[in-house]
Amino acid sequence: MILVSLYPGKLLDTVGNFLAPLKIIALIILSVAAIIWPAGPISDAMDAYQNAAFSNGFVNGYLTMDTLGAMVFGIVIVNAARSRGVKEARLLTRYTVWAGLMAGVGLTLLYLALFRLGSDSATLVDQSANGAAILHAYVQHTFGGAGSLLLAALIFIACLVTAVGLTCACAEFFAQYVPLSYRTLVFILGGFSMVVSNLGLSHLIQISIPVLTAIYPPCIALVVLSFTRSWWHNSSRVIAPAMFISLVFGILDGIKASAIGDILPAWTQRLPLAEQGLAWLMPTVVMVVLAIIWDRAAGRQVTSSAH
Repeated sequence: MILVSLYPGKLLDTVGNFLAPLKIIALIILSVAAIIWPAGPISDAMDAYQNAAFSNGFVNGYLTMDTLGAMVFGIVIVNAARSRGVKEARLLTRYTVWAGLMAGVGLTLLYLALFRLGSDSATLVDQSANGAAILHAYVQHTFGGAGSLLLAALIFIACLVTAVGLTCACAEFFAQYVPLSYRTLVFILGGFSMVVSNLGLSHLIQISIPVLTAIYPPCIALVVLSFTRSWWHNSSRVIAPAMFISLVFGILDGIKASAIGDILPAWTQRLPLAEQGLAWLMPTVVMVVLAIIWDRAAGRQVTSSAH
């Protein structure tokens, strides 16, 4: 991962022409198998999903980190296009949009296949098992010993591609703000990743849930409101307050999801949608409405200079 990340200008050669196609082929094989070779009948949902399927699915979707990844992968896509001689801003925007649309469609199809795989694998593994255990049980059941090799190759390639993209994006970002070179940051990020990766998936999930619960709300607010920037006189009047409020209440949700959740005052439990882990949603909507009123009342800023 470090070796590939050291040469961001060659990502299209290493990732785009070799690793990404292998990853896509392996995912297609797994997805098709999940649909045509189900492990068993579709099982009943767990209690948490029977009572609040949408909110539980929404909050647990934070663990995919797709939104966070999309926010940092943009710079990787742009730099990869520039390495091929694309300099015009209009073309860079077009290629980035197309890459985003392709990724969105691909992820949608993949998740639909994984939904099917998980829903009929209850006879193979305990329902409380994490995704890696469910995948391993399914491929072992469907493909036998060769399934374990397929899954190992799939996880290796998928994680390598994602790790390379994130490492390049983070190193390029931090190189602009800290007195460290890109190569140094790649080694630091790679070393940190090696240490963290040995904690185990279940332990990583336990650590990640409070953090992601806190930082995901402002990311969601930013993504959603970014589509409305042209609607306002000054978009920062709407986006900045919404992100701030979503972060504040997201932190409360994050603390609630952690081991120190008992320190929160009782009123935080009575917030709308607090039981669903979405206490940030209503305050953010209210703040957006207030910010829109402020933006309309303040009008467009006009600067003038004396001649």
